[in-house]
Amino acid sequence: MSFYVIFMILTFVSTIIGLWKLFEKAGEKGWKVLIPFYNLYVWLKIIKKPLWWFIFLIIPFINVFVILLMIVEIVKCFKKYGMGAQALGAIFPFIYLPYLGFSKKETYLHPDKRPVIKKTAVREWADAIIFAVIAATIIRTFLLEAYTIPTSSMEKSLLIGDFLFVSKISYGPRVPITPLSFPFAHHTLPLTSSTKSYLNWIQLPYYRFPGFAKIKNCDVVVFNYPDGDTTTVELQSNESYYAMIRRMGRDEVWRQYHVIARPVDKRENFIKRCIGIPGDKLQIIDQQVYINGNILPTPENAEFYYRVRTKGSTFPKRTFEKYDITEGVKPPQPDEQTQPPPFTFYYNFEDSTYQLVLTKEIAEKLKSSPNVASIDKIMYPKGIGDQRLFPFDSTFKWNIDNYGPIIIPAAGQTIPISMSNIPIYQRIIQVYEGNEFKIKDNKIFINGKEANSYTFKMNYYWMMGDNRHNSADSRFWGFVPEDHIVGKAVFVWLSLDPNRGWFSGKIRFNKMFRLIN
Repeated sequence: MSFYVIFMILTFVSTIIGLWKLFEKAGEKGWKVLIPFYNLYVWLKIIKKPLWWFIFLIIPFINVFVILLMIVEIVKCFKKYGMGAQALGAIFPFIYLPYLGFSKKETYLHPDKRPVIKKTAVREWADAIIFAVIAATIIRTFLLEAYTIPTSSMEKSLLIGDFLFVSKISYGPRVPITPLSFPFAHHTLPLTSSTKSYLNWIQLPYYRFPGFAKIKNCDVVVFNYPDGDTTTVELQSNESYYAMIRRMGRDEVWRQYHVIARPVDKRENFIKRCIGIPGDKLQIIDQQVYINGNILPTPENAEFYYRVRTKGSTFPKRTFEKYDITEGVKPPQPDEQTQPPPFTFYYNFEDSTYQLVLTKEIAEKLKSSPNVASIDKIMYPKGIGDQRLFPFDSTFKWNIDNYGPIIIPAAGQTIPISMSNIPIYQRIIQVYEGNEFKIKDNKIFINGKEANSYTFKMNYYWMMGDNRHNSADSRFWGFVPEDHIVGKAVFVWLSLDPNRGWFSGKIRFNKMFRLIN
């Protein structure tokens, strides 16, 4: 039996026992606490609150907040008017309610007979702030959270400067793994660059409440960055710590940077499109994604690199604005690897070319420009491997346009493992699922025993950006475990162009209030 099941049973039983005794002290039969819904009616009567509170008691996760209010009110009925006692009852009801119920010196006082407690201005403000923080925290943790798009990896589907809502309840809200944290901060305290916003004193095991749906192919998903378990204060998630280790060596990275570790729920939030779900066989052939041998439709707004040859002159600024071209790349240099780094609107005067990031639709429109001689999509050919790509092994001749095949593991699925495929699954076995892993004499040992197969404990997912040639995604760091899933991106409520001022079209009115496909 899992820790959560045992903990929830004990806390539930203890709270019910406490309420039983409190009901009796209030003049009601204790057994009434055992009858669903009727117990809430009796409880509301004891604390003298209106029956319309029932409306909020049947709304998932909002009812958690209402129950906390009811606990505070019943604590007041036992003459506990201080903020400390009320907070103790709300945070530890499974301890404090039984204490009130079994203590002979604690007696019930009907709400009509309670003395009028005149609150100071400080207490009024404190109550209001605590109320707002608790309500917002419950909504943010279990229902809905606001995010913003910081990078171009999902362009043109999601733009830099888009503000969106992410539904936690769609796939089921995840219980906070690191519950002791500063409200509304992710991993760093506001106005600081490196001060942690959380404490590691309590680390809860992964648990997810049931949701309305399961992740499907092509869903846009927010998740915690898998490579972000270790990172640097200076670069954060802008560059993978593990990629730096492979490029520079561990000693050099630790010499130059301040290296830190983060728990799962405090790793950077990423947003990508889920291309593969548990059990899928994924392969990319000439930029086309195949799932289980079938073509997966490319998103309508997906972007790729294009080589645009002009008739001898550069584009004026208005051309980029007219065709909504926001990104370019620098051609690869002799000492660079397969994928060139991002570079804005670099023009090669030797052959009169740009390398631009375009959608298929924009590329077709750009052909009509009088200064364009030709437009060709750039594609990295089969058989040319990129060692920056997962699983970082020279035997896999994969690149961003020709990748796989690769099996995405499902919970309970057993696969054969050998020296030929272990680079794909080693991080899952060793890091995500916490096994002791060792290779000796070309043999694989898991928890001290030689193994030629492995059964996965969790589901895994494969994420890719719609900006297919400029996205740090699963091709660069591998699988996303289910315990890293945050929620489903559902709605853009505001869109700001970071390159424009407030009086020159900063608000993209045509991109606001749109559902995410």
